[in-house]
Amino acid sequence: MTLLRFYKPFGVLSQFTDGGPDAAARRTLADYVEVPGVYPAGRLDRDSEGLLLLTDDGILQARIAEPRFKMEKVYWVQVEADPTPAEVARLADALAAGLALRDGLARANGLRKLADPDLPPRVPAVTAHRAARGSWLEVVLTSGRNRQVRRMLAALGLPVLRLHRAGIGPFDLTGLAPGEFAVCTVPDALRAPPGSGLRRRRAGR
Repeated sequence: MTLLRFYKPFGVLSQFTDGGPDAAARRTLADYVEVPGVYPAGRLDRDSEGLLLLTDDGILQARIAEPRFKMEKVYWVQVEADPTPAEVARLADALAAGLALRDGLARANGLRKLADPDLPPRVPAVTAHRAARGSWLEVVLTSGRNRQVRRMLAALGLPVLRLHRAGIGPFDLTGLAPGEFAVCTVPDALRAPPGSGLRRRRAGR
């Protein structure tokens, strides 16, 4: 059972192949991860950065990615707004209650304001005049629908400038720079117990 932590840079697809019309100009995981047989456990949008986990084990892939296992994903999000503490509290309540998106009700487990995190510069950088109007929020989810964080915050009037996934369950980006990966130990809690109903399969299948 192999598990990798990967620091996905901005502009990289969360897949190993790209059949799109501009594939030659787009970077994929194959440009960074030279470990055979591993696949992403969940995804990050091309214009998002941060932690991506990859594994060769289907059970582990499901435990990390599927919402029914309620593994928390922590996002640091730069928004083009600077909400007051009272506004942050109202936003947190709205996200906890749930927002009606086009694919159903979406909730967040938590939201709080952050001091500017110490992140590597994004390439390309967020436009300076937009960043000057912005602030950082931490959003915690257990689900992971397509562009969910961006869509939830947009529904609340908070355009997203930069999105960075800082953690997935017990895993974070400690010791990694953008584009780097490391093999990590699988905690016992993430190994399927007897009677879990999950069949072992190769990840990505």
